[in-house]
Parts: sequence; structure tokens; C-alpha cells
Amino acid sequence: MKLQILSFSGESFRHDQVISVTLMTGVGEITVLDKHSPLLTSIRPSTMYVVYRDENNVEIRDDFAVGSGVVEVRNSEVKILADMLVDIEDLDRERAERAKQEALNLMQKYKDSKDKMDMEKFIEAEDMLLKSIAQLKLYDMKK
Repeated sequence: MKLQILSFSGESFRHDQVISVTLMTGVGEITVLDKHSPLLTSIRPSTMYVVYRDENNVEIRDDFAVGSGVVEVRNSEVKILADMLVDIEDLDRERAERAKQEALNLMQKYKDSKDKMDMEKFIEAEDMLLKSIAQLKLYDMKK
């Protein structure tokens, strides 16, 4: 199975010998295997696991933190477009911790506001929180 992941930040991952892709969609976690039924769905910020065979036919697992986006499965090909893609090797724990705290502070600010809450800004802060949590979960896996 072929896999192509693109992110808005320019990060990408591509492989032609993928065994499985496990990620969180809008309705729950799924694992895509070869010959999966066609699918087009949203993905949520979470950790994602890719199992593939390297050039020596050895099975490798690569872990990522992924943001919001979409996944398309068709003809033994998986295409993912996300607003964030962080490989476990490139993870910056301190930056993820700061982003998490900033998101929590923003969400609390919007909740406590005496004016009408700006739901769009609250949802953006919530998305930032989910992305930072995905990165921190990925960091915990790295230990």
C-alpha cells in the first residue's frame, strides 16, 4: 500500500511499502490496511502510527503527531493532508508544553469573558490544545 502525508507546514512522509496506518478520525480511531474500502474522512489532532517495510524487508513502525485534516483511501493508496505533522524524532517537548499552556490560558480567557464568547477563537484554542497534547503523548512514547 502507498502512503503520502503532506502538511501545511511543509513536513511530509511518503512510502510505497506500507502495511498499516492507524489514526484518529472524526468518528474514532481507524487502522487502514491494504485493499481497504474507499474512504474520505476528517482526521483529528492525535498520534498516528505507520507500519511499513524498509528496503531490507524489515518491518518498521514510525510514530507521528498529526493535526486536523483529511484522509483519502482509494486503490491501495492513502493520502493525508494535515495542518501539522511532527515525526517522533523532531519533537520539541518544551515547545509543546508552552503551546498547551497557552491554549489552556486562551480557553479560560474566552470562558471567563463577560462579553459574548468568540466561539471561533475558542475552537482555535481548543485545536491548539489538542495538537500540543498529541505531541506530548508522542514524546511520552519516545521515552
